Amino acid sequence: MGIQNKERLAELLELINKGRYFTKLKPELRENNSFTIPLKVSSYNELNMMVSDLLKASIVLMNKEAHSLAVFHKDADINVLTLLEIALQLLPEDEMELLDEVYKVNKAKNNN
Repeated sequence: MGIQNKERLAELLELINKGRYFTKLKPELRENNSFTIPLKVSSYNELNMMVSDLLKASIVLMNKEAHSLAVFHKDADINVLTLLEIALQLLPEDEMELLDEVYKVNKAKNNN
């Protein structure tokens, strides 16, 4: 069982080294476990939550019924297009490609 795990790990590392993955987050030189986009996040999970929150806020702002129920300052001028553009820029596209490749390798291994 340990040999199979080592083989899978070797395949995964080879797959990662073949492509240019993990390009969205840039390591912060002065701090461990921190990255910059231009926004500092601690992980891809946090990045995902930030994008999700931006999208949820955009949905609320675009839905007239939900917007009237939401607690926003009356004078708040929130540009939904800007929120959506930020969310789009934050999505880690290269990393998602890697997840697709990892899924294919795992699926092929489980089918054998």
